[in-house]
Amino acid sequence: MVSKKVLIVYAHQSSGSFNSAAKDAAVEVLTAKGCAVEVSDLYAMTFKATATAEDITGKVKNADHFCYGEETKLAWEAGKLTADISEEQRKLTEADLVIFQFPMYWFTVPAIMKGWMDRVLTLGFAFTHEKRYSQGIFKDKKAMLSFTTGSQESMFSANGINGDMNVTLWPLQNGILHYCGFQVLAPQIFWAPSHISSEARGTMLEGWRTRMQGLLGENPLAFTPLDCFDGEKGYQLKPEVHEKHAAKEFGLTVGNHLGKALPPNNQMKAGV
Repeated sequence: MVSKKVLIVYAHQSSGSFNSAAKDAAVEVLTAKGCAVEVSDLYAMTFKATATAEDITGKVKNADHFCYGEETKLAWEAGKLTADISEEQRKLTEADLVIFQFPMYWFTVPAIMKGWMDRVLTLGFAFTHEKRYSQGIFKDKKAMLSFTTGSQESMFSANGINGDMNVTLWPLQNGILHYCGFQVLAPQIFWAPSHISSEARGTMLEGWRTRMQGLLGENPLAFTPLDCFDGEKGYQLKPEVHEKHAAKEFGLTVGNHLGKALPPNNQMKAGV
């Protein structure tokens, strides 16, 4: 059997952090299972976070009205993206599974990781108008978020002050990962590790180690397929999809909720 390749995109400044321990556990367990694991340690790499014209070697098509998406598409086609972007695209192309390991900053990923997404997931390489969502370029790859929070789990509930974590995750998991076609695995959330005992943190890591034993075989989260939307009518849900779900209690997904109650744990658990 061909060994699976795993890319861990890691963003934390400290090797003594819980995020570092979670990353190390993933490397250890997945390597022991026969996977080839690569880590992109973004802070250690001093990875550039800003998407600028400097990401292209040589002349750009229109310097007076620079359009990052179009210019990087042309540069990717011509092999003129900078070496740091090309190397990350190589890793991503080879990977069967991508794990994003990070501390949640302001309800999303740290700036350096968002910069990785902005600069590496270029038009043409990671998506096109025709190839996105369920028909996306990376539809044969899996991806997931693994992250720590500063707030307790109760605070990220439907009744909590931070709001429903399922809603928080929708832009990242649907708007970035699923948009590029990835099969998105349920997130690994480490709730407020800085506020619990070292023993409890150890239990969290053991849970992560246990999950990784079967991680590559997990079913992904559910998203509404692209062909349920009418491309000639502004990509609205087709009438027959509406009719099929008219009598159901919950909407299709967190984002495609049809004005109904959100399906519970839609962005946190597979098979719901």
